[in-house]
Parts: sequence; structure tokens; C-alpha cells
Amino acid sequence: MTSATWTSTPSWARLAALLWGALVAAPMTGCRSAPAATNAVAAAPEGEVWLTSQQVRDAKVQVEPVAEHGVGNEIVTSGKVSFDDLRVAHIFSPVTGRIKRIVADPGERMKKGAALATIESPDVGNAFADYGKAQADLIASGHDLRRQKELFDAHAGSQRDYEAAEDNYGKAKAEIERAQQKARLFRNTGGSTDAVSQGFTLRAPIEGEVIARNVNPGAEVQGQYSGGAAVELFTIGELDSVWVFADVFEMDLARVKRDAPVSIKVVAYPDKVFAGKVDWISDALDPTSRTARVRCSIPNPGRELKPEMYATVAISVAAPPVAALPRAALLRIGDQTVVFVETGSAPDGRVKFSRRIVAVNEDEGTDYLPIVRGVNRGDHVVTSGAILLSGML
Repeated sequence: MTSATWTSTPSWARLAALLWGALVAAPMTGCRSAPAATNAVAAAPEGEVWLTSQQVRDAKVQVEPVAEHGVGNEIVTSGKVSFDDLRVAHIFSPVTGRIKRIVADPGERMKKGAALATIESPDVGNAFADYGKAQADLIASGHDLRRQKELFDAHAGSQRDYEAAEDNYGKAKAEIERAQQKARLFRNTGGSTDAVSQGFTLRAPIEGEVIARNVNPGAEVQGQYSGGAAVELFTIGELDSVWVFADVFEMDLARVKRDAPVSIKVVAYPDKVFAGKVDWISDALDPTSRTARVRCSIPNPGRELKPEMYATVAISVAAPPVAALPRAALLRIGDQTVVFVETGSAPDGRVKFSRRIVAVNEDEGTDYLPIVRGVNRGDHVVTSGAILLSGML
């Protein structure tokens, strides 16, 4: 609009135009002068991580307060699984001969007195022959002694002949006792004999499972009383309880006590721990290794532990409680050992986690390590999720 036109416009029209322009311009001016809105989130200082409660849950961050624990409360050493000697029988043949028949198979459960094998042996025939001859000699020497006594009493025989008859009778008694003892020895070994077939039946001395069989039909076996090297024919026993022998160094021996709890691990079952207790401590040290043998009794209902397995043995010992960190809380960053500590809430409500350099005594303890410096009792230390927090720095 030109100045001439504006001048000729009525005054009321000019006022209306000015008001309309002001109304239109007012909101535009207000928009230009208002401060810009922002969605920026405050950044955490260096060495700290701030997470919302939901982020903490999603990251599965777990926190544990620093407290006192018994550190150095285990002695870890090597060991070997063995039979419980009171629950196993190692069976040898008391006679020399040939295996005629095998009755028991490995894994089979046997009652006490059950037949294991039959052995054809000349020792059986010899034993019965010796016993029969000893009986005959005893009868003959008894007759001679009575006759010589009658003659001597009647003054018809010499004292020399009577004493000789007494000596022969004594020798005959001794011989029949020897033959009886030999026959009884066969019976005491859990076996039975057959004089006709010269067979000896080897029997189980205890009830249990046939754990091992080291002989086959037709094999020649050496009698354990014959002076040769006898071979173990059968092993019968129970594996529901075993022994583990551990070697404890001299410096740790004073801390090991009878009935102390024990945990066992073997290579065959790396994720399983077998619990037991110490039931015997040797009174002598091995002169070479300077260790003492410690026997642990371990229940084995699942029969997983087998004799001759190597084991890792952890023996619980008494130790004073000290402020300690869980091993799972420690992170290695270069040559530093660090942990993350929960230090409260940020201004916006997020949870603050601060990284701290710590020092611990790694020569003692297993799951918990004594604190040298860096954190104090009561500090809340991250025990799970620390690696994730470290990656956020």
C-alpha cells in the first residue's frame, strides 16, 4: 500500500489493520524468543557408570557387601581313590591247580559263601591222602603203645620198647593234627573240597559285587601257600563307600583334624563335588616328599568314584575371619586389579557404579581373598556383571 493510499484510508480502518498485524506477529515473536527444548542426558564422570534400574536388571548386575569371611580355610591337594578295606575282599587260590569252571562274572552280586570257581588240584588229593595215612598211623601206634604197656606192666617187656611206643604214638598224633590243620586251612579260605574229583570250590568270603575277575577257565593258578607268586583271582566288594588318600605337606599338617569336612573332585565328573570327612591322619611323613597321608571316607551311593581315580582334595581347616572380596568380583586390567562399587544414586536417579583399584592377598583363600587396600567393610561390590560395566567406560 502506497503512502497516499494509506493516508486516504479512514482512521478506523488504519487502527484495525494495526491491531490485526500485532495479533499475527505476537505468537511468531513469542516462538522466536522461547528457549529450545532438549532431551540430552547428563554424562557420568570418568571412571563411573550410571545405569537405570531396568538396565541393572537387564545386565544382571549383582552386588554383595564386603564382609568378613574365613579365608585360607581350605587345604587343596592331590589324592587317589581306593577301596574301603573293610568292604572289599581280594581272593587268591589256596591250592595250585587248573581252573575247571568259572561261576561268577564281573558285575554280578554274590552272597557270602557263593561259589566263584572250581579248581582241579592235586593239593586236594594230597591233603586227603595225608590225612588218611595220619589216621592209620595213629591207630597203629595206639595199638603198639597198649601192647607195650601191658608187657611192661607184666615185666615181660623192656622199658625201652615201651618208651619207643610212646614216642611213636606222640608223633602219630602230631601228624594227624598237621593234616587236620591243612584241611581246615582250605575250609577257612571259604572253599570246599571233593576228595573224589580232587576239586576245590573257591567261595566268596563276603557279600558284594564281583568288581574284578582275573582268571579264565583252563588257566593254571598258583596256590598262595605253595611259596610261589600267587595271582589275585577275584575282587569282591562294595563301592557305595570309598576311601580317598591325600598327601598333606608338613607345613599344613597341624591344621588338619579328624572329622574335618572334605570335598572331592575328579576329572570324570568335573561339575560334581563329592563330600566326606577325614577319618585318619598318618603319624609318619614320607621322607622324600615330606608329606603325610590323610585318609578321607567318601559316601559313593552312585558308584561314580572308582578305585585308582586321581582326585583333587579340598580339606576344610579353621581360619580367622577377615574382610575379603569374592574372587568373582575382581577384574584384571593391565597390571591393575579393579572392582566396581555401587556408590549411590545420580541426580537423575540412575545407579552409580565406580571403578576402584584394589589389592588383595592371593596367596590365601579360594573363593574369597583378603583385602589389602582399595575397599572397606560394608562397601557394595559388583560380583556379577563387572565385565559389562568395564566395557561401558
